[in-house]
Amino acid sequence: MAALRAAVPVLPMLLGLCLGPAAASTPLVIWHGMGDSCCNPLSMGYVQKLVEKNIPGIYVLSLKIGSNLIQDMENSFFMNVNDQVREVCSQLAMDPHLKGGYNAMGFSQGGQFLRAVAQRCPSPPMLNLISVGGQHQGRVYGFPRCPGESSHICDWIRKTLDLGAYTQAVQEHLVQAEYWHDPLKEEDYRKNSIFLADINQERGINETYKKNLMALKKFVMVKFLNDTMVDPPISEWFGFYKSGQAKETVPLQETSLYKEDRLGLQEMDKAGKLVFLGVQGDHLHFSEEWFDTTLLPFLQ
Repeated sequence: MAALRAAVPVLPMLLGLCLGPAAASTPLVIWHGMGDSCCNPLSMGYVQKLVEKNIPGIYVLSLKIGSNLIQDMENSFFMNVNDQVREVCSQLAMDPHLKGGYNAMGFSQGGQFLRAVAQRCPSPPMLNLISVGGQHQGRVYGFPRCPGESSHICDWIRKTLDLGAYTQAVQEHLVQAEYWHDPLKEEDYRKNSIFLADINQERGINETYKKNLMALKKFVMVKFLNDTMVDPPISEWFGFYKSGQAKETVPLQETSLYKEDRLGLQEMDKAGKLVFLGVQGDHLHFSEEWFDTTLLPFLQ
């Protein structure tokens, strides 16, 4: 009996040598949408808790742009997107938890902003990108309603966009103008859009952008099937209006972006790296059950 008792404490050590240490969960980076903030308990805070509940011990970084939550919310309207992306790339590079790689989940405009991070900042490496309602071909004639308590801001933004979305002053200082894509003004969009036209390779091919995006293991795009906020909703699956009109839409596979493979999406699609998910509901409306069963598997 004494010999058996003496041997028992050794067993965990021996098992550890055989099995190795438990694999740590891949960290997750979250970027919120327009009018939101990093830590709102009804939005990003809620999502973070869902992830942490289902993946114990996971490190979750919910991005904050600014020194406080008010600045974070305001910057989602008024801080140049390219500056925001640079700020995030710096945050990620300095975070020791992310040095081995991370998964990313962006909500609404945060989806295409994180895609820009993947294309521009490959270190630390983004492993999987989940875009939840992100407008990857932009939006137009949108803004039918506004998030949270920001209706007065959105009323002003609507008027500003109507006056001149592609003027330099508006492009430099209004986030939503930087992914405004007007199918009736394609040449203006390609020439003057300082963010979306760049990351979508509308003015030429940046091979680094293409290489970096293709390094993703999975690029998951979630479209809300009853979306009343994004116009056209198919932009959430990288589709858009046929050029020159705003009635008929085409899927990603029928766009010149795909056919010319300017971002590597055609090659990624053929390799099974693109995932197109649809969920019933309006913009960013989903159930905890859907989130747990549909999105969490891409994080585990």
